[in-house]
Amino acid sequence: MTTVLLTTAALADEEGGRYAIGSDAFRAAQTLTFSEEGRADLFLGGERVSATADIAGTAHVAGRWLTLSGDIGGNAYAMGQQVAVTGAVAGNATLFGQEITLRGPVAGNLRASGSEVEIVGDIGGYAMLAGERVELDSAIGGDLALTARQVTFGPNARVAGMLTLYEAHPGSVTVPASVAPADRIERRQSEDWGGDWHGPQMMSWRGVLGGFVFGVLVVAAVAALIAALVPEALAAMRRRILDRPGRTLGAGFVALSAISGAGLVVALTGIGILLTPAFFLLAVLAGFFGYVVGAYAFGVALLSAAGRALPDGIADRALAAGVGALAAGVIGLVPFLGWLFVLLVLLTGLGALAIRLLPDHVMGAPRY
Repeated sequence: MTTVLLTTAALADEEGGRYAIGSDAFRAAQTLTFSEEGRADLFLGGERVSATADIAGTAHVAGRWLTLSGDIGGNAYAMGQQVAVTGAVAGNATLFGQEITLRGPVAGNLRASGSEVEIVGDIGGYAMLAGERVELDSAIGGDLALTARQVTFGPNARVAGMLTLYEAHPGSVTVPASVAPADRIERRQSEDWGGDWHGPQMMSWRGVLGGFVFGVLVVAAVAALIAALVPEALAAMRRRILDRPGRTLGAGFVALSAISGAGLVVALTGIGILLTPAFFLLAVLAGFFGYVVGAYAFGVALLSAAGRALPDGIADRALAAGVGALAAGVIGLVPFLGWLFVLLVLLTGLGALAIRLLPDHVMGAPRY
């Protein structure tokens, strides 16, 4: 399943896609080794990904087999089948996969969910661990919340704060006295995990990645359908976004505000409240198609930066939309700022769509 996810990115260029904004680096390839020094934030996607260089900022990595051996100056976000982090992480680490191995120290907090989870590096803050089998052989500077079917504590395992175990049968996990004294151990039912933390569940890694893959493929499929039906209109919207992104973004903001606001105004009439759900459904549909158009334009920009020609056929346009959706999804993992980026992609695409569909005098901008 992970292979499908990164196939879209790998097709960006036979040798892999390369893109840079300021000191941030974006890379995508089937097999990727990143060794460039002096970078801040890092965005990597591929089937087999290895990052050996130290970075000053945050690492966002998605793939099948992932290895992060360089030191990370910010946070680390990784999702794959096999995830191995051996370098030091100065911030927090969030890891999802089937097999997770953490050998480097994490100065902040750790959140990890997988089938097999092995933690050897020391954690400065708290840790939240969910898995089928969890092995802990490191020191946790804060609290530890743990849910697993099988737990193994190594000789170096220490928990400085509260140890909360979520078990199918409380008391079934044996905790050595060297890990935490009895008065700092709390045992709860496994089903309480989600309600207490709203944190990572003991979920299948296939389900997590499958949902992400499905979203990327849906965007690519819808873009291909639009390209088949109205290829010139899609090309025109892409040109407008890339030529005048600021004005197109403003048009998208106005369009979405008008649709949502109209629903509220109609509701004020009393009887019109029955139509309010229809307006909000229209807003959702407008946002979705806006995201498809925006992701397509973003993908074209990335592929152009990688040296590819502008898309000319349905397959090329579907590829561009898939690359854009994948890149936007990875960037969207960044807390707060990532969501803002995804929102900008949506609004920009919606703006191009509104300008294309509405008369010139309504949006105040000529069509392309």
